[in-house]
Amino acid sequence: MIRTLLLSVAIATALSTPAVAQQPATAASAQQNDAAQALHRLFEEEWERSLRENPENASYRGDKRYNDRWTDVSLAAIQAREATDREVLQRLRAIDRARLSPADRLNYDVFAWQLERDVERQKYREHERPLSQRGGVQTADEIVEVLPFATAKDYQDWLKRLEGVPAMVEQTTSLMREGLKARNTPPRVLMQRVPAQIGAQVVTDPEKSPFYKPFLKMPESIPAAEQDALRGAARRLIAERVIPSYRTFSTFFNDEYLPGTRESIAAADLPDGKAYYDFLAGHFTTTQLSADQIHEIGLKEVARIRAEMEKVKAEVGFKGTLAQFFEHLRTDPKYFHKSPEELFEAYQAISKRIDPELVKVFKTIPRLPYGVRPIPDKIAPDTTTAYYQPGAVDGTRAGFYYVNLYKPEVRPTWEMMALSLHEAVPGHHFQFARGMELPDVPVFRRVGYFVSYGEGWALYAERLGYDMGLYDDPYDRMGQLAYDMWRAVRLVVDTGMHSKGWSRDKAIKFFMDNAPKTEQDVVNEIDRYIGWPGQALAYKIGQLKISELRDKASRELGDRFDLREFNDAVLNTGSVPLAVLEAHIEAWIAAQKAKPPA
Repeated sequence: MIRTLLLSVAIATALSTPAVAQQPATAASAQQNDAAQALHRLFEEEWERSLRENPENASYRGDKRYNDRWTDVSLAAIQAREATDREVLQRLRAIDRARLSPADRLNYDVFAWQLERDVERQKYREHERPLSQRGGVQTADEIVEVLPFATAKDYQDWLKRLEGVPAMVEQTTSLMREGLKARNTPPRVLMQRVPAQIGAQVVTDPEKSPFYKPFLKMPESIPAAEQDALRGAARRLIAERVIPSYRTFSTFFNDEYLPGTRESIAAADLPDGKAYYDFLAGHFTTTQLSADQIHEIGLKEVARIRAEMEKVKAEVGFKGTLAQFFEHLRTDPKYFHKSPEELFEAYQAISKRIDPELVKVFKTIPRLPYGVRPIPDKIAPDTTTAYYQPGAVDGTRAGFYYVNLYKPEVRPTWEMMALSLHEAVPGHHFQFARGMELPDVPVFRRVGYFVSYGEGWALYAERLGYDMGLYDDPYDRMGQLAYDMWRAVRLVVDTGMHSKGWSRDKAIKFFMDNAPKTEQDVVNEIDRYIGWPGQALAYKIGQLKISELRDKASRELGDRFDLREFNDAVLNTGSVPLAVLEAHIEAWIAAQKAKPPA
């Protein structure tokens, strides 16, 4: 297994040493070519397999070939995919890495890092917990957000998926029963949110089903008679197959599954739970930091950011404690929009305010555009403040910044600038769009996603608001600090709940004591960390590494440091483990030093 330190050495070596030494040029070139061909053949085969075996992933990537089916989540299919992963890892190891070019060594190492962890996590049987309060079979209809629905074939493919809903629900139910037997279930406090989500699928009128949404407005290019036939088929399938399958699933969930879920919240209480949480912490942060180390980093960051918040409180002349200032920010009506429509318009306006300032901190602007959309009403009460949906790989669908309009009275205006910088530009949209535009790299590198890199970049992007002159309002600066605190708190409460025995209430209180986010958001966030152990650790760890590299580059390059070039250099790798990024930036610093003075 390639650990972080070994990976760092490997990448540094790949950037600095020849692929083959002490051999005749022709023989070395032939061997290098054979190794490279085998490697890229493996990349191509695995990319195609990932699309074929996960049709939803293909749809999200903009590949329409599998739009008529769902992923086979039968236990037999899952076991077959896991066996293939193990076989592919052996094929990869059989390729002589020393025969590869520096660029292909980088591709090899990133692919190996991902694949080894995919194989390692098989023993934790995550498939026995196939849904969460944030999504699963109960929200399968949400894929319509990324499907084209431009031709009759698009609608026919969706009808095929409607036919397949009962099988998907039955397979998911079987996995959940396996989880019940193994005492491998999500916490009950999270699963109590799911019955309402399932209930949204059990409607009396097929046209009120979320699965019917594509038929509410159809393109005029489809003849009227064909539209009527497609709508009729959809109504029949939803009434005869979709709704009954969810009605049965609702009974199973409420009567059998929910009572059998675990009362504890800690990942450590799952089968082999301590090892599982340690694995997740390393997987998401791409480091070897222990839970105790991460907890201490979080406490130090919380203290640092609190001191900065005290300065803003003094600047605005608030008389009272920091806790009272938090309560003021959470409750004063002047910080909230009155309707979902006003809130949505404000998000759109902020996005347009950011756009022209991007040239101050980047030389390269991605070609792919982005838009702003509301989070679907069905999941809005149970999900986060916002999220980003990447565009299609072939550029046929833009990226989208999804914002939560549920209860505008708990969505403060002071958080909107930092949130938009994080989720849209120059945060996730730049990271994903620039990655997809990288030349001469395998597809898996262009669409890859390491949480510590991607979320670390997005959190770092919030800081770029200062460089772009977007934090002239002290309350917007307070919002940036609140978001920075949010990610620092995560280090403390995630490790606290999953490795130190913290209760859910203790985690909520710690969050509320140290950040001005509203209770609605705090509770949703804490529940997210409970249901997705370790993932939240990656944000702050990634941000700290990128900020550390920026400080190092500025210090070593002095007057020759160009922030725009540094930011471009960070994005030029695509999403990679932090050790890979560090080696890349160190090589970039050395290259800048070697350039003759301008």
